[in-house]
Amino acid sequence: MKRIILISFVIIFFSCAHTQPPAVHEDELSTIPQPRSEDSEVSHVHETEEEKPVRYTLTFLAAGDNLLHETVYKSLKTGDSYNFLPVYAEIKDLAEKADLAFINQETVMAGEKYGFSGYPSFNTPRELASALAETGFNLINHANNHAMDMGEEGLLATLDLWDSISGVTVLGTQNSGIKHRIITMNNITLGFLGYTYGLNGHTLPDSKPDLVSLINRKNMAEDIDALRPLCDFLVVSMHWGDEYVTEPSPYQTGLAAFLAEHNVDLVIGHHSHVLQRFESLPRPDGKNTLCFYSLGNFVSHQRQKERILGALLCVTFVKEGEELSISDPGLIPVVCHFDQSLADTKVYPLYSYTEELLKNHRGRINDNDLTIDYFHSVMNGLQTNVIMGNPFADSAAAE
Repeated sequence: MKRIILISFVIIFFSCAHTQPPAVHEDELSTIPQPRSEDSEVSHVHETEEEKPVRYTLTFLAAGDNLLHETVYKSLKTGDSYNFLPVYAEIKDLAEKADLAFINQETVMAGEKYGFSGYPSFNTPRELASALAETGFNLINHANNHAMDMGEEGLLATLDLWDSISGVTVLGTQNSGIKHRIITMNNITLGFLGYTYGLNGHTLPDSKPDLVSLINRKNMAEDIDALRPLCDFLVVSMHWGDEYVTEPSPYQTGLAAFLAEHNVDLVIGHHSHVLQRFESLPRPDGKNTLCFYSLGNFVSHQRQKERILGALLCVTFVKEGEELSISDPGLIPVVCHFDQSLADTKVYPLYSYTEELLKNHRGRINDNDLTIDYFHSVMNGLQTNVIMGNPFADSAAAE
């Protein structure tokens, strides 16, 4: 669980106010020191000096589709349990150093009684939840097309599992009907909502029509407009678009413009399983909505080179007095590695991924164009800052 760091600076305001001098006799005047011109100037500076507002920051990381195929979890079985920690070991230093770390958890963890399964209806061993939390992920999105793969009871069992893990917040699926989440850290308040385009043909129970938040402009406008006054920054997670298509569809761009019209600060996109570009959209309030249309896959055993490369979104939310801004937006490219026997699954930041590892990647069997240069060329076309290092290594809550 992240440590919440609140550092406040006390700025001492010196003022040299002039007061009436005490009454003196004429014969004492010669002993009273006369003010020097330098003293007068210093006094004037202190009187006009204004207190500077404290600058607070909150670092934020977001990962794309955590899609646990059957071959992934079967390769991680040790005895009667599953050890997912090695999969995320190489990015743990990134996730745990960010104040908030988001992931789109594509699969439910309903429990063994439902039978563990992969595509097309996923149910992942429950050890995954604690592994993600231990890695540093504390903001989990379940508003996606696989949320109802195990039905209502399977999703509720998954939500109960997350409730048992301290410090974790779930987006987009809810038992209570309250769709939004509000988190305050470092004197900054973030509001979150999550939506999905559909549920793979499953329907929501009549008794819980808001169990999963679906994309509906009327409902979304009501949710966003109600949440907007309650937070400094508003973040919306969107499960949308066409699978395996690298350019956002008109459906996505239209929804992005709609979100900008409602003064959303940041849009986190996923579902296409490939990376899509970044866009900054003007808002009615004069600011901009930052939209990352798709962060691609995070973990999966999809073997096409476009689906092996994903990215971690990094931003810093800044609050300085009444001024609010988002600084340093960018993407850290990540590679989902698995060897030719579909074992040794692990996510690497591209800056630490090697040619030697790539030579043994399962994807190289049928595609010699799967190269480090290919990864860099994709990143260079995304119209955003590409980060090749840990941007949170020396982060602080206030400056």
